Amino acid sequence: MQTPENRLKTALLAGQVQYGLWLSSGSPVLAEMAGHAGFDWCLIDAEHGPNAVTGLTPQLQALAVSGTPAMVRVPAAEVWMIKQVLDQGCQNVLVPLVDDAATAALMARAMRYPPNGIRGMGASSARASGYGAMPAYIREADAQMCLFVQAESRAALDNIDAIAATDGVDGVFVGPADLSADMGYPGQPDHAEVVRAIAHIIARTRDAGKIAGIITFDDTRIADCLATGATFIGVGSDVTVLGKALRGLTSRLTGVAAA
Repeated sequence: MQTPENRLKTALLAGQVQYGLWLSSGSPVLAEMAGHAGFDWCLIDAEHGPNAVTGLTPQLQALAVSGTPAMVRVPAAEVWMIKQVLDQGCQNVLVPLVDDAATAALMARAMRYPPNGIRGMGASSARASGYGAMPAYIREADAQMCLFVQAESRAALDNIDAIAATDGVDGVFVGPADLSADMGYPGQPDHAEVVRAIAHIIARTRDAGKIAGIITFDDTRIADCLATGATFIGVGSDVTVLGKALRGLTSRLTGVAAA
């Protein structure tokens, strides 16, 4: 049994735009449904969603059935969190609130085995290696890991060149909501100053030869994201899509009753 290729990383490094969905519900059923919907990737959100480590595996298994690449956003920039996610078999990790190159470098080391990093040697009995069925896993895993760090503060904006240049960081992902709030414009990700900041982060990321990512729940903004140079684009979440559909259904029922 061979260590699987990280198809998402391969596609992104080839310059292919990859669209994905946030999974915020903690539901393996919705993860499986999203996996079969045709997205290029799905992200399990353990920062804001109800996703503890024990809840990751069923969702990762559900996505594996569909063949859709999975990413996990860990709750914080902590080495032990990275270790647990990787041992669960996830090859793609997003780390929130990375404000400087030192933090980015530590996260990059957490993604890799010694001598290139500090990842603990426990995968031989974990899902990552097929529970020991991949004998070459510890030699081959590093090349398949993909790390995105989130730039979502004024500090990250100031330090973007150093963050993007960090070895082992594959991409920088802009968090428009937190960035706008930290810049003094909470709830205004479309404010002119925030838009300029986002464009700057993406441009500097691309100039460093790294992948730029962003999320928008507004379909009309996808073209703008592409125009700035982002190729890793989140387009919604399971919770928002389902909530909108349910509210639309009740709204139609109200109209039927009124008629």
